[in-house]
Amino acid sequence: MPQTAREPHAALITTGQREQRSKRAASASADDQRGFGGAAGGRSAKRKGGRKRAPALSKGDWGPMGKHPDLDAIVARQRLHLPLSGRLTSSQVNQAWKRCAAEHHPDRGGQHDTMQLVNGARDLLLGRDLP
Repeated sequence: MPQTAREPHAALITTGQREQRSKRAASASADDQRGFGGAAGGRSAKRKGGRKRAPALSKGDWGPMGKHPDLDAIVARQRLHLPLSGRLTSSQVNQAWKRCAAEHHPDRGGQHDTMQLVNGARDLLLGRDLP
């Protein structure tokens, strides 16, 4: 079946909508004249309280037991079968160390070297200094 040329569609936007759009455009151009940030009267917007926002992570979050541990702490966490990221408490570390010590202690048939690694992992996570 041959197609015939159709008449072009009338504009879908009515005149009332066109007037609203032109008003919005005029108000937007008035906002542009206020300057950077759109604040009236040349004032800049300030935060409530006048203080800066606190950073998302505290200094403690970057430590071995914090949210974002370094590589050595990640290895220590893996050795004690702890989560590789996220905050830890000292009781979680001690409980994990006791489980691993019971498994790897030389008096119970474990290897001496493995027990030293487990002890080192606990010391690193708890922040104990080695002599």
